[in-house]
Amino acid sequence: MASEEELFASVDALLEEGPQLPPPSERARLREAAGITQARLAQALKSTTQTVKNWENGRSEPKPPRLEAYQRLLNGWAEKFSAHGTGAGTGIIHGIGAGHPAPPSYVAAVPQPQPAPDTRTAPAARAPDPAPTATARPAPTATAHPTPAPERPARPVTATRRLPDRTAERAADPRFPHGPLAVLDGDGSAYGVDGIVLDCPAATVPELVEWTLAESGLGAPRLHRNGKDSDPLIALTAAAAVKLGLPERLEGFEQRRSLRLPEDHPVVKQVTKAKWKLTRRGFGPWARIYRPARTGQRQCVQLAVLSWDALDARSWPGVEDMDPADIARVLGIYAQRVITPRGSTAVSGLELMTALRPPTRAVQDKDSGNWVAGHNPGSLGTEPMDPAPPEARPEHPVAQGWKGGFLDEEAYQWVRDVPLLSDEECLLPYAVGLDLNTAFLAAAARLTVGLSAPDHFHQPQFNPKIPGSWFVDLSHIELDPRLPSPFTPTGERPEGPAWYQTHTVAYAQELGHNVTPVEAFLRRETGAYLDPWHDRLKTAYIDTLADLGVTKDLTDTEFLTAMEHHKQNDPVLAAVLAAIKATVKGGVGKLREGPQGKHYRDGERWPALERPTWRPDIRAAVISKARVNMHRKLANMARMTGLYPLAVLSDCVVYPSGGASPLDFLPYSASGKPQPGGFRLGLSPGMAKLEGVQEMAWAVDLMEKGYNPARHIKGGDAVLDEGE
Repeated sequence: MASEEELFASVDALLEEGPQLPPPSERARLREAAGITQARLAQALKSTTQTVKNWENGRSEPKPPRLEAYQRLLNGWAEKFSAHGTGAGTGIIHGIGAGHPAPPSYVAAVPQPQPAPDTRTAPAARAPDPAPTATARPAPTATAHPTPAPERPARPVTATRRLPDRTAERAADPRFPHGPLAVLDGDGSAYGVDGIVLDCPAATVPELVEWTLAESGLGAPRLHRNGKDSDPLIALTAAAAVKLGLPERLEGFEQRRSLRLPEDHPVVKQVTKAKWKLTRRGFGPWARIYRPARTGQRQCVQLAVLSWDALDARSWPGVEDMDPADIARVLGIYAQRVITPRGSTAVSGLELMTALRPPTRAVQDKDSGNWVAGHNPGSLGTEPMDPAPPEARPEHPVAQGWKGGFLDEEAYQWVRDVPLLSDEECLLPYAVGLDLNTAFLAAAARLTVGLSAPDHFHQPQFNPKIPGSWFVDLSHIELDPRLPSPFTPTGERPEGPAWYQTHTVAYAQELGHNVTPVEAFLRRETGAYLDPWHDRLKTAYIDTLADLGVTKDLTDTEFLTAMEHHKQNDPVLAAVLAAIKATVKGGVGKLREGPQGKHYRDGERWPALERPTWRPDIRAAVISKARVNMHRKLANMARMTGLYPLAVLSDCVVYPSGGASPLDFLPYSASGKPQPGGFRLGLSPGMAKLEGVQEMAWAVDLMEKGYNPARHIKGGDAVLDEGE
């Protein structure tokens, strides 16, 4: 029996919780009743229209200080517009709006099919850790919601406690009250989002899987109505892995991609004996354990073994040194803003495309009247599709015997010839590097790509609206040698006819040149397949930067200062930001993933080819557009300022400068506003930030030795990441 003091402490803790909001549907109703558009609301709250949409469909929740401002606005509207349309409502204080009770703070109401009644019960909560101030407040038990989908059997709520809330967004679906994932430590503590800690009694991997599906309350709702809910993720610390019978580390770590437990390992045998299955990846750093779905009920758990390098330090910097609670916060914020991790950031980037554009939807069969799976318009479908020969990798089966050349749409790796440097440029004191924010993501915006198989055409008339590959001669086009050629990744002038993606050929036409393709591989069915992928990742990127203190309302000087220190503001959010950027490049790279393993032979198929998302033509479209965007800015900069770049490496460009800041050479109008068309400082995808500053003599010395100063402008050995 709880004492009066304990009960009062729990109640006080509830009273101290932050502002609560009504369900998403009520937020939208109140806004519409006030006659305010989402765009107008976004402007008032200094946010974006997409973010407001996310608040109103339950995909995300506002954070302070917008949370308090949004609640104040909703309270005001609730007083004017009751749910019954009969005058003032009762306000929205702690989730009560217009006289109707709202779900608890960690639950946002989402319409779901009617379920069987929930009969789960809650055992006693595990005692909270001692704290120097007040007793830690207990987690709210998962209450029965009137309309959750019957995805899993009713389960008892696992014992919980809470760590201090550290700004992670709360779960938005009552079926998953404890968020999308947890990090399991060796003492049985499973650290989740929002500071929650679950008691996990599992002593074996099969027991862990059973507990996760039956008791943990972990998972995440689908990102698209035609998609699937995300499987719960359990990340294992080294101590947890050893407790479950796994080795602390795997041998031969330099070949991490192929690492997995042998089939005769005791843990693999335990999984098999318990009637669970492993995917073809086996039991490696990312292991997916499942049973075939029955009656539409999915049973699958994703495991990530942290000590097996499941989280690559290049994509998740600093995570290897974090405690389990902070790792859970990193992964939780990423899961809520991007997707529950399902492998590397590259794998997650590719999975996000499919989650936002599911290949099938329910359609009614005209003859039987039954609902069956049908093609979802705008998606890539369920079957893999071979590329045209010039779009394929040379080892691809369709490229065997092909003598017509290949598409070479890659990121820039260009250095200006040293003899083309003027004396005035060499006498400038500094070389300043600019980096374009998520350049591939900016290129994916409103990008029309092919959705159907390629058709072969001879002597076609060029059409910039049709995605595909064109064989055309652009070698006659004369451009300023102080700029890289927009037609090749090396920046060198083409030597003859070659294959180009539509955006590259369209840019030649934009520059005033006639183009006469000899042949082409084009796709009749097209669409902006990457639009939702772009929108979600852009929102995640901007919101995370804002949480780090880099917001859209900063002046250019303030922006440069904020970017200089933003990673030190919160290592957790800095790791999330790096993972988001890696998701963009890695996801694009996965569209052309090559064969792996020393036993592969040219002409054989490899596993990636069996994915509908193995689409090198879409990758080529993204990179072509990104390179064209870069060249357009370079040309506009030369026209407006007379400045020419020293070097370009992917999305980084180095300029000679009279000062150590981009403000010393970027073009501004007399009123102080950035000139349109050139590079512009800012946090949005495609805008620029400072990459690094070095002495001009340093840059010239590297150029004379044949090195690219853009690779080293930060002061270290930056590695080109084209998304492969």
